[in-house]
Amino acid sequence: MADITRRTVLLAVAAASAASLTGCEQPDVVQAAPATSPPMPARVPVPPGTLTELPPASGSVMAWTVDDGTSSEVVGAYSTFAAATGTRLTMFVNGIYSSWDENAEALRPLVASGQVQLANHTWSHPDLTTLDDASIQAELQRNHDYLAERYGVDARPYFRPPYGAHDDRVDAAAAAIGYTTPTLWYGSLADSGELPDQQIVDLANEWFASGRIIIGHLNHLPVTRVFDQLIDILETRALTTVTLNDVFISAAHP
Repeated sequence: MADITRRTVLLAVAAASAASLTGCEQPDVVQAAPATSPPMPARVPVPPGTLTELPPASGSVMAWTVDDGTSSEVVGAYSTFAAATGTRLTMFVNGIYSSWDENAEALRPLVASGQVQLANHTWSHPDLTTLDDASIQAELQRNHDYLAERYGVDARPYFRPPYGAHDDRVDAAAAAIGYTTPTLWYGSLADSGELPDQQIVDLANEWFASGRIIIGHLNHLPVTRVFDQLIDILETRALTTVTLNDVFISAAHP
């Protein structure tokens, strides 16, 4: 990526973070994505069972996924980052958090274009293994309905069980309402809690690689301060980010 684009990202994300800390409105999303997008891999049917990585035939691509949304400022910063760089993201939403309403205007065009995919992380982030079948389905269905109403998307078949906690019973209950693909990860930025900036960069250096599904979180500001370093890692390794729908064909997204 050209230096001018990196400077745009840094200024936009820094402005968004500064605005959030002072109580001001976030700036408009920067429209500075690259003029041309790299070719996407040939799509293949989503495989049965738990998904943790992409098929080898996908090439030099990586699925950058982010969860939760407890911080409206971080959701806004990721939206600005995606718009400025063209980075493709899969966001696993908990609709209970107000960040998804507060950032809907910025996210909708990215979702509509397919650059950002929204997937189901349950409504309120419970450990699904502690719930009965009806409650599992209620958590997923409420979130499904929210995403359909607020963003006009069908989030099936991908669901990410909170804490990665699932078993055969959870998977069967989810599959009965169309959520047939429990989606975990191959590597993590480990930022569900607040980490030092450099630790996030170190984890990206460890885990960013071809074919991997990477998990991050939309909860704390440090990751927003190292976006440029994460982009540098992707570029150095000639990695292209993809959404799950870019790679897989499913009944909801043929």
